[in-house]
Amino acid sequence: MPSHSRRAFLAGVAASVIALPARAAPQAGPRIIEARAGKAKLGANETNILGFESVTPGPVLRYKQGEELAVRLVNKLDLPATIHWHGMRGENAMDGVAPLTQPAVTPGGSWDYRRKLTEPGLYCYRPSAYGKTPELMGRGLKGLLVVDEPERLPADHDLLLVLDDWRLDEQGRLEGAFDNPAEARGAGRVGPTLAVNGEAPPLVREFQANARVRVRLANLANARIMILTFDGVQPFVVAIDSQPCEAFEPVRRSIPVAPGARFELIFDMPATEGAKARVILRGPNNSESEILVATAKGARSEKRGLIYSLPQNPALPPEIKLNNAKKVDLIIEPGPAGGPGWIINGAATNGYEGPPLFSVKRGTPVTLGYVNKSDVPLAMHVHGHAMRLLHDLDDGWEPYWRNGVIIPARKTKHVSFVADAAGKWAIHDDILEHEAAGLATWFETL
Repeated sequence: MPSHSRRAFLAGVAASVIALPARAAPQAGPRIIEARAGKAKLGANETNILGFESVTPGPVLRYKQGEELAVRLVNKLDLPATIHWHGMRGENAMDGVAPLTQPAVTPGGSWDYRRKLTEPGLYCYRPSAYGKTPELMGRGLKGLLVVDEPERLPADHDLLLVLDDWRLDEQGRLEGAFDNPAEARGAGRVGPTLAVNGEAPPLVREFQANARVRVRLANLANARIMILTFDGVQPFVVAIDSQPCEAFEPVRRSIPVAPGARFELIFDMPATEGAKARVILRGPNNSESEILVATAKGARSEKRGLIYSLPQNPALPPEIKLNNAKKVDLIIEPGPAGGPGWIINGAATNGYEGPPLFSVKRGTPVTLGYVNKSDVPLAMHVHGHAMRLLHDLDDGWEPYWRNGVIIPARKTKHVSFVADAAGKWAIHDDILEHEAAGLATWFETL
């Protein structure tokens, strides 16, 4: 699909923003964000949670490309915390990974984050305090960050979906430990109670027939890999993990969304009054859960033209010279009973306190081979960089960039990226129980 033009944008219907807060007026000094206890209505009863500003998900942080993010985290919890700006490239000192790039913010403490927002996209903000992240996120500490492009794609509605799951008892209380060894070696902490934007699903909306809807969705669950299917509409993916891609229709109108992954899609509502557009979560044993139900209402609007692509990121290379790449394999297997949770290349790691997995000079292409010798899928994530998923059988790569990739059980996947940002960068499994149990390491760009 061709890139959109200013003329095409201006010819479209003026965009309306659905379920998004208004942009805050500029303020002097950093925005104060408190991590503190709160309550959420996730089912019949209220649940005690931890949240940014005491809500989950936290307030949407929204900026325009080129603005500066200035946030002061104030920790009013009983646990150490940080803010990691998940999916953002570069700015190592602001990556928010304790103890790799900063010390954890202790209870009662604070930490200032400042970074230039050079790339538009959908990101999330969450803690990254090694060993404590599963509990902090599992109790609700997470939120979305949106950096708008200078000219938005022509669309009538802009909808954010934050997907999550919870493990609650009949009284609505969180149950189960956050350091269960079986979960740490298995599928992670998966809860049966789903949430969309902090409430029980589905999210219900009404849009004009033929209206164009932009959906920006993020999976902020600890461990659940979500297979989402669009029903009743023809969706086109326009960005993955914050990076634009040429618009394409996903196979079977379905997308696999790992923890931490973000997708942006556009679809046109049905032309028939009362027809529905649905987003469905596919579960085990052919189960289905509705995430979004949008109904076409009112007089039919004029059918929109082509679904346009976002402009490609000029800071990313059109190709990666694989012949010159630093090649590193990570052979990943669960540790023995009673020992470390995970082993990388035959040895237990010390997380982010041990030596780097490798060091490279800035600008070096890197190819990582993830060799999964376990019986569960992994969701491997590289901080500060965007990766290409390489084809299994040839020298090509998928035509989009990723922050993380799913490695099926007993399979191997290869990714490549250019180490273009100096600093110490985390590599870990975005299934957070795996990370806390040792499936974490780091590399250094000099």
